[in-house]
Parts: sequence; structure tokens; C-alpha cells
Amino acid sequence: MRLIVGLGNPGPEYQWTPHNLGFLAVDELANRNGIRLERPEAQALVGLGKVAGNDVILAKPQTYMNLSGNSVGRLMDKYEVEPAELLLMFDERDLPWGMIRIGERGSPGTHNGAKSVTSAVGTQEFARLRLGVGPDHPVGDLAAYVLRPMKKTELEAAGEMLAAAGDAVELILSQGIAVAMNKYNRRVPLPEE
Repeated sequence: MRLIVGLGNPGPEYQWTPHNLGFLAVDELANRNGIRLERPEAQALVGLGKVAGNDVILAKPQTYMNLSGNSVGRLMDKYEVEPAELLLMFDERDLPWGMIRIGERGSPGTHNGAKSVTSAVGTQEFARLRLGVGPDHPVGDLAAYVLRPMKKTELEAAGEMLAAAGDAVELILSQGIAVAMNKYNRRVPLPEE
């Protein structure tokens, strides 16, 4: 069984912000595969089902971003999931809009939600899918940047990126992470302003 977690913040005011792309990526998988994300478990909204023929737990922690690890750790304990069976999806300000990056392991970088999960899991040895939200101009307050509503061009790029993320997760589950990394870890054109 694979635990696929998208990071974000609960509440309608955050729904369409760059920081919620992890939630939106889980929603994409749920919609594609007829999985309902409505079970409250371990401080998360959870849905059980199949993706690419594999049993999965889809989850959106409801703890707010910086405490996401509390929920992920509890879910892993409840479902007896090892770090190697975790796939974490989150926004990445160090990648340009539209780019996704898949990794088998690695540092959480500057992302507080990924830091929280890494701390709770006790290792960096879990898969992650990062969704690029990097600004194309200098930004003074990065927190404000990722917590503001997305612009029209960003929403369009996000839609394409979420579709690619859904395809990438299905490929990870059906053919392995190395195949998905080879296909998706490449530069994509930036959206036109």
C-alpha cells in the first residue's frame, strides 16, 4: 500500500494559492480514480482506493503546513506504512512554474511542510514530487507570494502541471520511480505573462 500525501493549508482562503498545489495534486488523483477524500483520520482528509492498479491512501493533512508531519506520522503508524511507501507532493519555489521534479529522497530544502514531514518520519528516504511555483521576478516576501491567490496565467500553468503530476504518479506506481524521473525531470517552458 502506498501513502500519497499532498501538502497544503485547510480553508477556502488558501484553496487556490501556490502553497496548496500539493492538495490540488491529491485532488487530481482522487478525481481521476474515483476516490473520495472525506474520511477524517489522523488530522487529515483521507481516501482509500486504487491508482494504476495499486492500493493507495490519499491524504491531505488538515494541520496547516508547518505541522504536516504530525498527521503524516500518525497515518504511517495507523496504516503501517514504511518511508519507502510514502510519496509526498508539495510546491517548490526553487523550480519555475510548470516544472515538476520527482525524487527518491533528499533534503526538504526551505519548505516548512516538507521539513515537518522529514522530522516526523525520521528520514529523508522517501519519494517526493515537487511542483514548481518559482517567481520569475525578485520577491521580497516569499511567504506572502505562496499564500496569495494564483493569477490567471498561473492557474493555467497549474492545471497543466497538476495533470502532469497525476500522470507522473500513475507512472511511478505502474513502472517505478526511475522511469518517472527519466520522463518528467526535465525543464519545461515558462508560461507567457
